Amino acid sequence: MSSRPVPRLAVVEVTRSRPHAPGYHAYVDGMNGRMLEAVRRRGWAGERHAAGDLGRSGLLRLTDDAEAIVVVGGEDLSPVLWGGPAGHPHEGRHHEAADEAQLALVERALRRGTPLLGVCRGHQLLAVATGGTLVPHLDDLGGDVLHRTPGAPPERLMHRHAVDLAAGSRLRAALGARPSVQSAHHQAVDRVGADLVVTGRAPDGVVEAVEHRTLPVVGVQWHPEDRGAPAGQLSAVLDLVAPRTSAARAAVGAQDRVAA
Repeated sequence: MSSRPVPRLAVVEVTRSRPHAPGYHAYVDGMNGRMLEAVRRRGWAGERHAAGDLGRSGLLRLTDDAEAIVVVGGEDLSPVLWGGPAGHPHEGRHHEAADEAQLALVERALRRGTPLLGVCRGHQLLAVATGGTLVPHLDDLGGDVLHRTPGAPPERLMHRHAVDLAAGSRLRAALGARPSVQSAHHQAVDRVGADLVVTGRAPDGVVEAVEHRTLPVVGVQWHPEDRGAPAGQLSAVLDLVAPRTSAARAAVGAQDRVAA
């Protein structure tokens, strides 16, 4: 009797090379590696794909049969994507090839109903793909200090804060009403698009989580894959789009019995 095929999940990042920013790249690469490890521990066949390196057609081709998708963090999204103002003095580096490829991927996932988790940049892409807009720079609203440590080196970019999750939301069921999160961003979701609902906000009102009304699609502005995130948070968030396979659940159960 043949065994069931292992489900495939695509972890989609911006690029696998940042020679201009080796420290930042090393930190991001470490987070993306932890995301991939968490996916594989769930019994999924996880694969990393660099959108900016592959381009639109390459990314869509290599992820065509993925049964779930995680779009992770990275560079600022270009304001061209949502009609925002260009040339903000604090505008970060853009990766236009990654913007185009990831936006096409998210739009296809929404059409197909593919389970999708957006993290930080991926969360913002969800808003843009559904017709929403972004805040170009949180300092303009007086809230940036809560969400990152301005000017800090990569290993100290993350800032810890709480998120208030909406009653009845999938994230609240998974994480509780007010989880503590690791955050590092200066852009944020302003207006959500069609069929997205804001289900989490920081104490200063910044949008921290969105969920699709009907599809298994979730976005979080924070980084559950950061090494400083609370234990179990990444696993709980991943469960919303990529639950453990039966084999992985059995393995965890066996480990628990041995530990007992």
